[in-house]
Amino acid sequence: MTITIHYAFLPHTDADPALAFYRDTLGFELRNDVGYQDMRWLTVGPPNQPETGIVLHPPAADPGITDDERRTILELIAKGSYGALTLATDDLDGLFDRLQAGGADVVQEPTEQPYGVRDCAFRDPTGNLIRINERR
Repeated sequence: MTITIHYAFLPHTDADPALAFYRDTLGFELRNDVGYQDMRWLTVGPPNQPETGIVLHPPAADPGITDDERRTILELIAKGSYGALTLATDDLDGLFDRLQAGGADVVQEPTEQPYGVRDCAFRDPTGNLIRINERR
């Protein structure tokens, strides 16, 4: 039996800047763009991994969420404490330079961590933390 990651979900608060970050700055391809009323769901993913995607979704769109829960979710997103994703690359410095040149919000420059990983970190336009590990 083989189990793979098919989709991961991250919230976005504005679809256009989210798409610009993931497609134009990070280099992912847009696989799906679905609108409903005033909301958009975007599916993006690395071009070399067509079976793995990230769904960028409107936060708290679930009709079962209360107004208080919706406010809490939006507050957590604004603080950058709601969503996170860890990616990996064989060229951490090159990707870091590309993201920085594209105006991404740098949280941490490439650093050798005491737990054996070299990584860097950014926030996407929504505030989600994106860590990038160097493949060794």
